Amino acid sequence: MKDFIEKFRSHYGVLPAAAARAPGRLEILGNHTDYNEGFVLSCAVEQSTFFALVPVEGTVCKVIDFRSGDQMSFDLGEPDAPPARNGSKYIKGMVLELMKRGMKCSGFNAAIESTVPLSAGMSSSAALEVAAGFALMKAFDFSLSPADTARAGQGVENIYLGLKSGLLDQFSSIFGKKNAMILSDFRSVEVLRTVSLPEGYSIVVINSMKKHNLVDSEYNVRRQDCEEAAQIMTQIFPDSKTLRDISWEQLNCARDRMSDRVFRRALHVVGECTRVIESVRLLEKGDVAGFGKLWFESHESSKVNFENSTPELDYLVELAKSVPGCLGARLSGGGFGGITVHLVKTEAAPEYAERVAAAYKLKTGIQAEYIICSVGNGAELYNF
Repeated sequence: MKDFIEKFRSHYGVLPAAAARAPGRLEILGNHTDYNEGFVLSCAVEQSTFFALVPVEGTVCKVIDFRSGDQMSFDLGEPDAPPARNGSKYIKGMVLELMKRGMKCSGFNAAIESTVPLSAGMSSSAALEVAAGFALMKAFDFSLSPADTARAGQGVENIYLGLKSGLLDQFSSIFGKKNAMILSDFRSVEVLRTVSLPEGYSIVVINSMKKHNLVDSEYNVRRQDCEEAAQIMTQIFPDSKTLRDISWEQLNCARDRMSDRVFRRALHVVGECTRVIESVRLLEKGDVAGFGKLWFESHESSKVNFENSTPELDYLVELAKSVPGCLGARLSGGGFGGITVHLVKTEAAPEYAERVAAAYKLKTGIQAEYIICSVGNGAELYNF
């Protein structure tokens, strides 16, 4: 952060009025359950996005991205202008969402720095939204609760960009805890508890290098399928509201009431909610092997039922079953490309990652990037 602040001062000639850091996240279990008001086990990572700004007169907002050197701008006097095709769309979207909630905002000069991989499934967009939100509220003397700040970030995706995503990404970035996973309930919109990552095990992130763009993917179609399934189930079981309320047995009773595709989408979500709760029970018993097995089951459901995997992601998970040291692996995040997460014995993690990457390159010709992840704290303001 100190280096980032110095870069800001060198570029703009002044210190920022506010600066914040927000981490990327990993979805451990609970794929596409957040917008179904279900449960998710997730964590924040050490890889983070930094955002700083200083208010200026007028309505023009300038942003420099120190990663690429790109300089971007937008005008708050033109709120209805189409979103830009660069990172400024997330910042402008967050400004607009905060202004809708009462924040008074002038133009500003801002900067971004980040170590969160782009378009990989670690939610670089939510990290930017949350970091920008924290800094904007500080600079313009405005406040929201952490949960409402997450909702503002979700609004950027849902309203400004048209992606009907849930709250998982922003929630994990805000509420993450060092060395712990968080169990979130997206009906009550709260963190129910933290769950320690087993000692002696690490999370290895392996990037398929197939970038995903959820706005251009079938993400919204998957959500529509889930909503259709929920409507059918509500007609049969009036006490149910979303797929979170449905058991496997109830879903099977309604199999002939929905198309095969919609049934499989629902089967994935019902299964994921069940796996999240089961994972906490297994971790409490110290059953790390059972916990890892749920990762493999989750990925198989993504592949067969939800169809949000890719051949590259599938191959990385298949490799996890043959390279020693791994207890479980799955795609993480929205899918349609991006990353896999692997639960690996810490002592074996470096060799494991290298072997999987080498085998992946031999098969695909693609050099996969990997990170042995540390589980980090959630977003924070920088005091200076």
